[in-house]
Amino acid sequence: MLRPLHTLSHCVLTLILITSATLESSGQSSKQKWKLIWQDEFNARDASPIDKSKWTPEVGGHWWNHELQYYTDRIDNAFQSNGSLVIKAIKEEFTGRDNVTRSYTSARLITKQTFTTTYGRFEARIKLPRGQGIWPAFWLLGNDIDKVGWPKCGEIDIMELIGKEPSTIHATIHGPGYSHQKGISSSHSLKEGEKFADAFHLFAVEWEPFALRFYCDDVLYKTVTSADWRLDFRCMLSGRSVPRGCSRRAARFAC
Repeated sequence: MLRPLHTLSHCVLTLILITSATLESSGQSSKQKWKLIWQDEFNARDASPIDKSKWTPEVGGHWWNHELQYYTDRIDNAFQSNGSLVIKAIKEEFTGRDNVTRSYTSARLITKQTFTTTYGRFEARIKLPRGQGIWPAFWLLGNDIDKVGWPKCGEIDIMELIGKEPSTIHATIHGPGYSHQKGISSSHSLKEGEKFADAFHLFAVEWEPFALRFYCDDVLYKTVTSADWRLDFRCMLSGRSVPRGCSRRAARFAC
C-alpha cells in the first residue's frame, strides 16, 4: 500500500536507446559501436516546457498501481532547467478535468505516438529520490497496449525502486503467463551503507530477440532469455510513486 509523503526531492535521468551491444569479459557493456537514432538533451532555456514533439504527458488520477498523485500536463510538474528535465511532485489539493481529486500532483511522460522501436539499449542516468512510499520507475511498454491490453502487450521494467529499500533496485519483465507477482524479476543492491538517492547511477537494458540484459552503472547483473517477447515496445518514463520530483538530463536513442 502506498503511503503519502510530505517532503519532496529530485532525481536526474539520462536516457539512451541502442540497438545492439557487445559485452566485455568484465561483464560491462561496450557502447563503442552504438549509433544514435534519437535524443533529447533538455537544453532549452530554464523553465521551458517539455518538447511535446518527443514526449507525451499522460494525464489523470486513475492508474493501475493506486498512485496518490494526479498526473498533469502543467509546466509546474514538468519543465526544463539547467540542462535537465525536471519532474516535480507537489503537495497540493488538485482536481483534474476528469473530476478526480488528489492531494499531490506529478508528471508521467511517455513517447507514445512520437517514438517506438524494436530492440536496442535503453539507458537512463538517474539520481533517485528517497522516502517511504515512493515508487520511481523507468520502463518500456508494448505500443499495442490499446489494442491487446496488458499484459499481452509486454512490459520491461528497467528500474524500479521501492522507498523502503533505498539501496536496491528491481528489474522485471511481464507478459502473457508471467505478469504481476509472476513476472520474471531480479534485483541489484549497492554496497552496504550506500543508497541510490546519494548519487547518480546508470540503469540500462539491452533488448535483443532472445535475450534481455540488465545493467547498473554498466555492470551486468542479470540476463534473461525467452522466446515470448513482444516485438515492439514504446519507451515510457514514469515515476509511479507518491509525490516525488525527478530531473532528467538527456535522452538519446542509438542503433
